[in-house]
Amino acid sequence: FVGEPMRSFPVLEGFFVFSYFNFTSKIYMNYLVSLLKLRCPKCRKGKMFRFSSYSFKGISPMNKSCPNCKISYQLEPSFFYGSMYVSYALGVAMAVATYLLLLLLGFGKNMVLSIMVIAITIILFAPYNYQLSKVIWASFFINYDPKKS
Repeated sequence: FVGEPMRSFPVLEGFFVFSYFNFTSKIYMNYLVSLLKLRCPKCRKGKMFRFSSYSFKGISPMNKSCPNCKISYQLEPSFFYGSMYVSYALGVAMAVATYLLLLLLGFGKNMVLSIMVIAITIILFAPYNYQLSKVIWASFFINYDPKKS
């Protein structure tokens, strides 16, 4: 029918709270992909950081503004202090996901091994977590503008 929202899982719609939310929609996937690629939240094209997460050129500095749409990333002094909360949440989610994976593989009962694997995982993903948390924090306050992309 015209005007009816798209359903992503019409057969199982009773099992999903968000049955009217189209998970495969290009708009929502574009948002997630732009977050994971560490792109500007305004245009989703420009890079927010000068170097990649695992570059050996030092801690990757942020660009002062987007190379594509020219929006300034410094909305106010100390703006990105709030990204520490996002970084903490990402770290906890990573630890829980790692532990669940260890449980599924049958290694979760060995607590020493679990703690070591979780610590190694968090350390290995720390540079990416640092940058991703800043992009997520900025996307809370900078709205997407399709005209800029």
